[in-house]
Amino acid sequence: MCRLVAFARSAPLTLVTQGDNAQLMRDVTPQIGLVTVIAKLDRMTRPNRHRATQQGGAVRSALLAQGGFRSAQDIYAALRSDGRSVGLSTVYRHLQSFVDQGLADSIQSPDGETTYRFCGESADDKHHHHHLVCRRCGRAEEVEGRSMERWASETAERFGYTDVDHVVELFGLCGSCSRPTD
Repeated sequence: MCRLVAFARSAPLTLVTQGDNAQLMRDVTPQIGLVTVIAKLDRMTRPNRHRATQQGGAVRSALLAQGGFRSAQDIYAALRSDGRSVGLSTVYRHLQSFVDQGLADSIQSPDGETTYRFCGESADDKHHHHHLVCRRCGRAEEVEGRSMERWASETAERFGYTDVDHVVELFGLCGSCSRPTD
């Protein structure tokens, strides 16, 4: 990462580069010192790390407790019913942070809603996998598809593609949801 702070006509311009990405900050006023600018840049460029908060812990706990894939609305409703004071935007922000850190998976449900599932804390938990998801209750099973991986790799190679990624999600009804009700 590279930081360059320059003053043009008494207004600071800050160029931040990281890899191929560059960002120019113009909203810093001349009264803000260089140390403050550097601190702001550090917060902007930190790789998806959020400080631990009670609300973040509550979102994490609710996601774990509910099991399977759940929408942000489901997590929000569970937190509110437990008496937690948390906003829906906070729930979305923490869920996205968990996904960015590899702590949670997110998928689109068949009706187009983004749903989330906690997938682990350790590096061993963060392997490439697919999901078999119940459309009714959200229960999820992690499944590995070695033949799918082989097919994706061979297809990409045949057409000359590199750095290929894919997502495969299977939806159906779990055993509990497909049992006839009496």
